[in-house]
Amino acid sequence: MKIIVDAMGGDNAPQAPVLGALDAVKKFGAQVVLVGRGEEILNVLKNKGISDLPEGVEIAHADEVVDMHDDPANVIRKKKNSSMVVGLRMLSEGRGDAFVSAGNTGALHAGSSLIIRPIKGIHRPAIATVLPLSRPVLLLDSGANTNVTPEYLVQWAVMGSIYMKNIFGIRQPSVGLLNNGAEEHKGTPVVAETYKLLKASDDIFFVGNVEGNQVMSSVCDVLVTDGFTGNITLKMLEGMGKFFMSTLKGMYKKNFLTQLSAAAVKDQLMGLKKQFDASEHGGAPLLGLSKPVIKAHGSSDARAFKNAIRQAKACVENDV
Repeated sequence: MKIIVDAMGGDNAPQAPVLGALDAVKKFGAQVVLVGRGEEILNVLKNKGISDLPEGVEIAHADEVVDMHDDPANVIRKKKNSSMVVGLRMLSEGRGDAFVSAGNTGALHAGSSLIIRPIKGIHRPAIATVLPLSRPVLLLDSGANTNVTPEYLVQWAVMGSIYMKNIFGIRQPSVGLLNNGAEEHKGTPVVAETYKLLKASDDIFFVGNVEGNQVMSSVCDVLVTDGFTGNITLKMLEGMGKFFMSTLKGMYKKNFLTQLSAAAVKDQLMGLKKQFDASEHGGAPLLGLSKPVIKAHGSSDARAFKNAIRQAKACVENDV
């Protein structure tokens, strides 16, 4: 299996994607193609004392880089030799099994839709993110589509259910619709119409509207919403997790007695920290594409890239 990695995408490129890829090759046995400026990739390896390309690692040279300020609609036309576009074309041509990038979300979504193409019948691919809760909840869309129709949301509910069934082994995934109230008529016209369609669908197990204060309670396995609301929800949860852990750390460091009590629950605290750590999941698949594309967080470190490659490998193995 060969995973194509955008070595120039993200805040910590090329170091994070390159080192994450090396770890993934060792731990998961996948072959990796690093796409980007060859000399910069080799310099990362050289700084780690690696003079020759390790077995299972290839480099595909690409001169240009898609940055966060590029207009997504023009990236394919204006930056044909960027690491993102070259990587997507390699996947489209069958020179790899999946693609991982931490680059510009809009550009990745637009490029994937035009180069990889959606599955026949799917209107728009959606970013599906696993929320860091007590049990996995798949949020989609979490940032790609700010303007949606009820039909988009229904398709995402079906795809999310299939994903949770095959990747997490949930026999009958429950689907919730993120809304500002539990009542059927609540929300915008799009959300109210979506409720009716989800309720009438035989393809999913719909449990109704989910309010913001219920999200943390994992009341459903799949949570659907538009990309604008979904992205705010995701980042609010990530920020809350960091705030919560920072507050706990301050409490336990207050004096000698609190430090002793912290030592007694060290394992539990580390487990809680791990639960809220977005890098544990590594990235989010763009569900609805004809081939696997994984969007890693823009601030991904090497561990996050390693886990994003693991997730890409799982998507291929499970024929997502």
